[in-house]
Amino acid sequence: MKLNKLLHFLFAFTLLLGIVSCSNDNNDEQEVFYGNGFLIANEGTYGKPEGDVTFVSADLNFKQDNLFALNNGALLGDVLQMIAFKGENAYLLLNNSNRIQIVNRFNFKATGEIKAELNSPRYMAFANNNIYVTNDKFNGDKFVSIYKASDLSFIKKITFTDAVERVVEAGNNIFVQNASFGFGNKITYINTSSNDIQSTITLPNGNINKIISNNQNVYAIAGGTTDSYIYQISSTGSITKTTTLTGIANAKNLEISNGKFYFSSDKKVYTMDMSATTVPTAPLFTVANSVDNYSALYGFSVINDKIFTSDSNGFTQASKIVVYSTTGSVIRTFTSGIGSNSVYAN
Repeated sequence: MKLNKLLHFLFAFTLLLGIVSCSNDNNDEQEVFYGNGFLIANEGTYGKPEGDVTFVSADLNFKQDNLFALNNGALLGDVLQMIAFKGENAYLLLNNSNRIQIVNRFNFKATGEIKAELNSPRYMAFANNNIYVTNDKFNGDKFVSIYKASDLSFIKKITFTDAVERVVEAGNNIFVQNASFGFGNKITYINTSSNDIQSTITLPNGNINKIISNNQNVYAIAGGTTDSYIYQISSTGSITKTTTLTGIANAKNLEISNGKFYFSSDKKVYTMDMSATTVPTAPLFTVANSVDNYSALYGFSVINDKIFTSDSNGFTQASKIVVYSTTGSVIRTFTSGIGSNSVYAN
């Protein structure tokens, strides 16, 4: 009886050691539940199948890299542009592989893929039981490809002459950013009942750097050489509010969390209440210099009380992730994959 208890104790102790060993930067090959944490999209080097995903636990104490390769025994692909979610699935959009790989978001086992009618896909969104994917080939075709979410079958293609970049859903309608790399001031509103273009929204000032969706509205941040602007656009395509960021040039990286705007200008990160009428006079924090200005703030995401920044290190080595509190203090620093561009709550 005593021997039996001793064996149970030794087993429990061994199990405890195994759990404790799963700490920071641990990449042991073991099955992990990837819910209740964060997923980081790592683009990888263009032209190489280095794209993959990093998981970090909610308390930031456990990390696992290369989720797709680890759980599927194969490389994911070339340039992981973004991750989207629907139900229990995560959709991994691979720009240079012209593929959307679908996995179970909690164990990262592959469940399907989309390959038809993709040509340099950029971003995707869901609305009215359909999937909308922007495609923008350099010096080539620009279009939105539409698929049924239920069986992934192709529905139709909407062609454009302007750039097609980010795409978001608001009020069950789709909005496409017709601007890329800080050039362009238009947004296209697609009616998802007909899957036709309803209207084009032209912003009066600035060039669009990013659009996002929040509380059934679209928000666009547009940069200028002296001032920048945040536009609120209704789900029916009307500009309902403009916030002028006086004295802040070339603002980008717009995020919204808990009633606050977060955005950046150069290496400075700012925050302000969405209802505020005055612009912040000083940044919340400034990220450290990198090998170049492009790398220093390559990734920027705000999730509840955490601000994630990524230094891509010129795509020559692992990205450096720095996590800040919403007061600007550093919470944690760790490395991720090559070219980390976004963090997602899972």
